[in-house]
Amino acid sequence: MKILEIKVLKGPNYWSVRRPKLIQMKLDLEEMEQRPTNSIPGFRERLEKLLPSLYEHHCSEGKPGGFFSRVEDGTWMGHVIEHIALEIQTLAGMDTGFGRTRGTGEKEGVYHVIFSYMEEDAGVYAAKAAVRIAQALVDGTEYNLDEDIQRMREIREDTRLGPSTGCIVEEAAKRGIPYIRLNRQSLVQLGYGVNQKRIRATIASTTSNIAVDIACDKEETKMLLEAAEIPVPRGTVIRSEEGLKEAVEKYGYPLVIKPIDGNHGKGNTTNITNWEQATKALEAAKYYGRNVIVEKFITGFDFRCLVINYKFICAALRTPASVVGDGVHNIQWLIDETNKDPRRGYGHEKVLTQITIDQFTQKMLDDLKYTLDTVPAKGELVLLKPTANLSTGGTSTDVTDEVHPANIFMFERIAKIIGLDICGIDVMATDLRTPVAENGGAILEVNAAPGFRMHIEPAEGLPRNVAEPVVDMLFPKGSAGRIPIIAVTGTNGKTTTTRLTAHIAKSAGKKVGYTTSDGVYIQNQLMMKGDCTGPISSAFVLKDPTVDFAVLECARGGILKSGLAFQNCEVAIVTNVAADHMGLGGINTLEQMAKLKGVIPETVFPHGYAILNADDDLVYKMKEGLECNVALFSMDENNPRIKKHCGDGGLASVFENGYVTIMKGTWKVRVLPVKKIPLTYEGKALHNVNNCLPAVLATYLYRDISIDDIRTGLQTFIPSESLTPGRLNFFHFKNFTMLADFAHNPHGLKLLCDFVSKLDYPAKVGVISGTGDRRDEDIRELGEISAQYFDEIIIRCDKNLRGRTADEIIGLLKEGIEKVNPDIPTTTIANENEALEYIYANHRPGALYTIMCDVVAGALDKIAELKEREEKGPVRASHPV
Repeated sequence: MKILEIKVLKGPNYWSVRRPKLIQMKLDLEEMEQRPTNSIPGFRERLEKLLPSLYEHHCSEGKPGGFFSRVEDGTWMGHVIEHIALEIQTLAGMDTGFGRTRGTGEKEGVYHVIFSYMEEDAGVYAAKAAVRIAQALVDGTEYNLDEDIQRMREIREDTRLGPSTGCIVEEAAKRGIPYIRLNRQSLVQLGYGVNQKRIRATIASTTSNIAVDIACDKEETKMLLEAAEIPVPRGTVIRSEEGLKEAVEKYGYPLVIKPIDGNHGKGNTTNITNWEQATKALEAAKYYGRNVIVEKFITGFDFRCLVINYKFICAALRTPASVVGDGVHNIQWLIDETNKDPRRGYGHEKVLTQITIDQFTQKMLDDLKYTLDTVPAKGELVLLKPTANLSTGGTSTDVTDEVHPANIFMFERIAKIIGLDICGIDVMATDLRTPVAENGGAILEVNAAPGFRMHIEPAEGLPRNVAEPVVDMLFPKGSAGRIPIIAVTGTNGKTTTTRLTAHIAKSAGKKVGYTTSDGVYIQNQLMMKGDCTGPISSAFVLKDPTVDFAVLECARGGILKSGLAFQNCEVAIVTNVAADHMGLGGINTLEQMAKLKGVIPETVFPHGYAILNADDDLVYKMKEGLECNVALFSMDENNPRIKKHCGDGGLASVFENGYVTIMKGTWKVRVLPVKKIPLTYEGKALHNVNNCLPAVLATYLYRDISIDDIRTGLQTFIPSESLTPGRLNFFHFKNFTMLADFAHNPHGLKLLCDFVSKLDYPAKVGVISGTGDRRDEDIRELGEISAQYFDEIIIRCDKNLRGRTADEIIGLLKEGIEKVNPDIPTTTIANENEALEYIYANHRPGALYTIMCDVVAGALDKIAELKEREEKGPVRASHPV
C-alpha cells in the first residue's frame, strides 16, 4: 500500500460542513485491492488483539462490535485504516469519530480515506501510522503500538492550545465567536476584522502593558502593594552572596529565594533553613536573571485567587505533588501508585498530571536525606516539588465559597492597584475564611497570564467556568465579534461578481476587504498578487483589523486543498456550475462539482441568505436541505422557478424590460437600466448583466446599504484593467483593438464570444489557448467554439503546460477548430508575449483581437508596453486584409 497524498482540511469542505477538521489521505491499496479482510488468514484476530477497543466502533452495523463484524464478513483495507486512524487518536487522548472511505474515481484501488482529527500534526501522524499498522497486521508481524500512542501524545502537547487558552477559545466558540490561531503557540484572534480581540494565554488585548510589566517585576509589585497597606512578606532584592548574607542576618530563616522576573515557579526555592540551601537557591534563581528576591518564608497554605475584569471570580487551594507513606512501600512505588489514578495523564490531557522525577524532586528528597528507595512512615506526607503547579503533578481544591468578604475586597483592590484585568493572586495563609490581614498571611505574588486549569478542573470541589467572565469582558452585550461576510463561488463570473459586490459596499461607506483570482484587496489597496481564492487569502482579510465588510471569492481549488477559512457567512452567492477543472482533485462529474460548490451555501447562518442562479439546474438544486433563507436570480423574469419563488413571497433579482430589478414577492423594485451600467457595455455583455444580479441582491440584504448606494455602485464600477483586470479589458490602438479576458473554459469562452459577436468590427481574431490539466474534450471544445465565432485564430500556449506538451495542447485545439471550420486561417505562436508582438506587427486594420489571457497581470503589462511603444513611434506597416 502506498500513501499518494495527505491533505489537512481545516474548514468546511467537500466531505463535511459541520466537521471541518479532517485528514484526507489518498491511498493506493495496490495488490490489497484484491484482498478483502476475510481473505487474509488471522487478520481479524490480530486486529482485535492489537486494538481491542475497536469493539466500540459500531460502523454501519449500528451496534458495538459492528466494525469487527464488517472485518469478519470482508471489507477493504482503506476502511480498516480509517478506523485504526480514529482509534489510535482516541487512545492518545484525542477522542474523535468521523470517517469516510471513498474511491477517487481515478483508477481501481485508489481511495480517499477521510477521518477527523483534533490536532493537525497528530492527525497526519495517525494517517501514516494507521497504514503501517494495517500492513503489519496483513503481514502478521509484531507492532509496537505504545510507541505510536506516546508519540501522538507528545505531538498533541507540543501543538495544542494550553488548557487556559483553550477554555477561552471554547467558551468563545460556544457563543458563535469565530477564532483564528495566529501562531503555533498561544496567540489567538477572537472575532474578525475591526471587531476582533486577541488573547495570548490569559493575557488579552485589553490588558494593560504597564500592568503586565509591573506584575513581572516582583519587587515593584511588592512595593506598590506595601504602599497600599496590603500584607506582603518582608524581604529585599540582592545580586550576590554578600547581599544574601545581609538578608539572612536581617530576616533570619526560614526564607524564600526567587528571581525578580520569574513565572510559573521557575527558579523558586521555599522554606530555606540553612546557608547551604540559601546559596544553592541563589544560584538557581540567578539562572533566570541577575536580580533575586529574598523574602521571609510565610507558613500556611498556598492559595491562588483569580480576579477578572476587576471582579473576584474564584479561589483554589494548591498542594504540591506529594505522596503519603504507608510504612511498607518506598517512595518510587508510592509515586507509581499515585500515577495510576485515572485522573492523571500525560501533560494536560486529564484533570491531573502524572508526577515525574526531576532535579527538584531529587533536591526535595536530598533535603530530607531520603532517596526513592526510602520507605516513609505510615501517614507521613512527602513533598516532591517545591511549588504547587498542576503541570508538575500538584493538585487543587476549589475554596471559592469559603473566601471572606474582606479578602474579596482586597483581591479586587490588588487587581486595580496593579491594573490587571486578568489577575492571579498568590496568597500564603492559614485559610481564606478569615481576613488575610488578621491571620498572619501575606500576598506572595501578582500574576499576569494566570493559569486557569486549577479552576476549571480542580481535583476536589466545584469546577469554575473562568473563561466566561473573560469572554464577557472582551465581547460585552452579546457581541459575536463578527463582520459581514459575503462568499462568492461558481465556475464563471465569480471575480466580477466579487469585485462589483465589494464596490457597492464601498460606495455605502464600508471598509471592504475582498479576495479575487488576481489578488487580495484591503479598501481597494492590492495587498497580495496572484490567484487568491483560497482559505489563506480569506483568512488574510478576516485577520485585518481595518476591515468591517468582507467579500470572499471561494474557488474549487482552495476548498479541495484545505476547506474554507470561515465556518459561517451571512450571504453566499453561487453564479453557475459548468465543466472546468474536471478530473482534478477527485472531481470527475458536474454533479460532484456542484456538491463541492454547494459547500458555500451550506455555511450560511440560518438568518442569512443563499443567493442561487435559478437558470442553472445544478445551482438551483442546492436549495434542497439548506437551513438558511434562499434568494434567486435569473435573466428571465418569467422563469417558472422565479414565479413560484416570488409567488410564495420570496426574494429575487431579475433582468426584465432592460432593467436590473429586485423582486420582493410580486413587487418590483427597478434598480437601474442595464444601459446605464458601464459593466454591461450598454447591455451587450449579457454575462455581466447576469453578474450584476446576485451582487445587487446580496448588498440589498443589508439594511445599511440603500438602493441609492447600489445605484451609485453600479454606475461608478467602470470596467478597466485596474478595476476589473482580465475581464473585458479593451485596449484601443490606432489601427486595431485588443480585448483581454480571462475566459479559460468552454462555458466562459462561449459567454465571451456571445459578447464579441454583438460588437461591430470588420474582422475578429481569437487568440486562444488550452490548459494542460483539463480533459481532452474540454480543450477540443475551446477550438470548436473559437471556430464558430472568429474569422481568424492564433493558437498560443500557457506558460505552465500543467503536465502536457505544447504539441498535445495545440493538436487538441486544432482538432476542435477543424471539426467546425477546417478552412479558417490559423497561426500557431506558442509564447503569449510573442503572440502579442506578432499582432502588434502584423495586425489587420480595424480588427478586434480577443485574447484569452493566461497570467492576467503579465498579459496586461505586455499590452501596456505595446501601447507605450505605439505612442512613442510609428507602427510598422500592416499586411493587407
